[in-house]
Amino acid sequence: MSDTPAAGGHFKRDLGVIDSTMLVVGSMIGSGIFIVSADIARTVGSPGYLLLVWLVTGALTMIAALSYGELAGMMPQAGGQYVYLREAYNPLVGFLYGWTFFLVIQTGTIAAVAVAFAKFTGVLVPWFSEKHILVTLLGLHVSAAQLLAIASIILLTYINIQGVHTGKLVQNVFTTAKVLALFGLILLGVTVGRNAEAVAANFTSMWNAARTTLTDGHLSVEPLMGIGVLAAMGVAMVGSLFSSDAWNNITFTAAEVINPKRTIPMSLALGTGIVTIIYIAANISYLLILPMAGSPDGAGAMERGIQFAVSDRVGTSVASIIFGEPASLIMAVLIMVSTFGCNNGLILSGARLCYAMAADKLFFRSAGKLNARSVPGAALVFQAIWACLLCLSGTYGDLLDYVVFAVLLFYILTIAGIFRLRKLRPDAERPYRAFGYPVLPALYILVAAAISVDLLVYKPLWSWPGLGIILLGIPVYSLWKRANGPETAA
Repeated sequence: MSDTPAAGGHFKRDLGVIDSTMLVVGSMIGSGIFIVSADIARTVGSPGYLLLVWLVTGALTMIAALSYGELAGMMPQAGGQYVYLREAYNPLVGFLYGWTFFLVIQTGTIAAVAVAFAKFTGVLVPWFSEKHILVTLLGLHVSAAQLLAIASIILLTYINIQGVHTGKLVQNVFTTAKVLALFGLILLGVTVGRNAEAVAANFTSMWNAARTTLTDGHLSVEPLMGIGVLAAMGVAMVGSLFSSDAWNNITFTAAEVINPKRTIPMSLALGTGIVTIIYIAANISYLLILPMAGSPDGAGAMERGIQFAVSDRVGTSVASIIFGEPASLIMAVLIMVSTFGCNNGLILSGARLCYAMAADKLFFRSAGKLNARSVPGAALVFQAIWACLLCLSGTYGDLLDYVVFAVLLFYILTIAGIFRLRKLRPDAERPYRAFGYPVLPALYILVAAAISVDLLVYKPLWSWPGLGIILLGIPVYSLWKRANGPETAA
């Protein structure tokens, strides 16, 4: 497949190193870093393992990103990971990724991030509360928050239909704003918010792992040792891995990147490195301000600790110690900026994968056309419609839980594809080679596979449905091929 679209027109190369790095960083940082540490804290129960979960997540993400650099250099085409899987294996494997990506991974994430944006807007403007039901139709309740979430998706889709230059400007502005704000919050946490009581509680005994559960108002704490600690870490990493996902989105826009063979590997390394540093620093800041353990009935942020921050909003609890009463408003604005910028990156890049599938006759043909501004306008519209429907259904949260396993599986397959392509195409041009090959890519595959098995065993209600969504794509692929003829030759 080339960069030439299925129905005329050409992409414009407008994304440089800074723009591409901003897309990586902006797509990765949403609302997760402000929330998921509470669940991790309950799962592993110790400050040391909390930080280790984020450190391992960061290391895995960077190894994967550096490995993808080789594939990006070999195949600098629109569609990114879809193209890598198609070329390393066969069109069916590429389709299964694209199917899962469009059905749940990207659109479900867009819906979830849009609703998070609306929820925190509701802190500033209570009319947008999830409890403010505007209409009930056939048992479906539509809230003001859902309406705002849909409006934000439509607005960002419209912005990106205007061209990649417009989309990148929005991305650069919002990513810069949230990175500066996050660094500011971390710095204030370390200097102003540092709490002697929290420091003593968290850093005296850092490695006493325990699983904390709250069932029907009853709090239980189960000490963890040996294999139990590793299993708990694997389960806890669901949140941190999801918060660190979407770094691969830059690969979908390869046809619009200036000198993609050099720029994409560099932006992957820079972007994932920056986010990893921010995430670890943020959690260190949390531990300097709030005790890890707490009570769900605690009167204030200190009493509830990281584990039982109100609605898991650890970031807001930390801000309340630093800023006092205005904390919720300050954090609401920060998360609004973060989620809006995150969704711009997801919307911009996701449509390019649909475009690549359409060029292979594996998606609606109109999605393979570029509009007058050289972007896949129809693909952007299809993506927006499905994401908006997921917002209305309210099922996006469950769907995303299901596909964390699926996302990990496709990462494993893609990195294994590096080994396969080295054998199948030993003479192919590789401007960049996977860092630490074969040791680091193999290490990623082993660790990610272990986490996947852990999820199948300990989170079956999440992982098995995810596998089911992938496998459902097999009959869909057969039907689509029969209806549309053979794929375009690679």
